[in-house]
Amino acid sequence: MSIIKLKNIRLFAHHGCLTEEEKIGSDYLVNLSVKANLVKAAESDTLQDTVDYVHLNKIVKEQMAIRSKLLEHVGQRIIDTIFEELPLVSEASVTVAKVNPPIGGDVAEVSVTMKSKR
Repeated sequence: MSIIKLKNIRLFAHHGCLTEEEKIGSDYLVNLSVKANLVKAAESDTLQDTVDYVHLNKIVKEQMAIRSKLLEHVGQRIIDTIFEELPLVSEASVTVAKVNPPIGGDVAEVSVTMKSKR
């Protein structure tokens, strides 16, 4: 198995349980790691034989644009979409982090990591 990672995808979104979060929005960082058998891609040097990281980034951006109250929900949607659209992926892990969360304290970020196997 091989691993493809996308690190610190920066996005602005409107996730959260508070009405203010829905209206104002926040900055987010998403880290994604997927496992796949990439032996064929290593031999063929052909994009169709690998997991295209452009496609992975597109999935993250699309799912982050859909409002969720919980980071867990958006994280699982990202994984579910990866499994639906990219058959080579056997495992996925995604961390969704809200930067400077409105929790009444000096906290750099809060994050949730979701992991699944096919």
